[in-house]
Amino acid sequence: MLIRGTDLVERGEGQPQAVWWWRALLFLWRTLRREWNGIIVDPVRQLRRRGLPALSLAFLAAFGVIFFHAIAQHPAGATAVRLLGGVYADLPLWLALLRTPVSLYVPALDLPVWAGITQLFLAFALAELALGRARTLLISYVTTLAGTLTVRVMLAIGPGWHGIGLPPEIGQVLDTGPSAAVVGLFTYISVVRRAPIVFTLTGGSMVWESIAVPNLAGREHLIAVAAAIVLALIHERGRLWRNGGPSSPAAPGSVPARCSTGGPSLLP
Repeated sequence: MLIRGTDLVERGEGQPQAVWWWRALLFLWRTLRREWNGIIVDPVRQLRRRGLPALSLAFLAAFGVIFFHAIAQHPAGATAVRLLGGVYADLPLWLALLRTPVSLYVPALDLPVWAGITQLFLAFALAELALGRARTLLISYVTTLAGTLTVRVMLAIGPGWHGIGLPPEIGQVLDTGPSAAVVGLFTYISVVRRAPIVFTLTGGSMVWESIAVPNLAGREHLIAVAAAIVLALIHERGRLWRNGGPSSPAAPGSVPARCSTGGPSLLP
């Protein structure tokens, strides 16, 4: 009985054993190129078109952290920073909500401030160029607030409930400050721009942080990642329905949708 070569190809028996790594490299190259275009090229194009005013939120966030860090070096200034932007889980809810916007500019005292400022500026700059000011503010605030409110739920549960609950003394630990917003922005951008490598680096580092250093900040960062994913999926679902639904056929002669930034959309 003769077996045709096409039958071997269809069954995969005629394929070289080394094809899998070539396909993996090709997939990796395409992924890197797509992420480079969506995360770097498109924001840089927007920056060239709109100029430095397009980075107003990024400059404001960076200068705000520098300002609060500078005045916190003095005892009176540290007290003022704590009263204006220090968020603790044992505070009354209304006071925590009032301080949460200011807490985005209060750096953690036990971390290198300049490294944090660099990450903060980059996150806000990419988000402002790719998402716009309004959505950047929304994502940064909601992801930060999600961590603050979820910690209150964990404290209400109490310790010993499958590791989810927290002991009462955690209520006196300072919230993460701007780092939760940074994590949330990077996660949101990686989801809406289909950037699995950036998503893996962001989410994976947060998981590793929560395992290596199981503290309040690690939990709030994971909550920020989860909140950003939910917000991104909600936005994508709304975009699909605005475009006619996920099963709606494309109209003849239609052109691909464009991102809000003015560049070609990277989404299917």
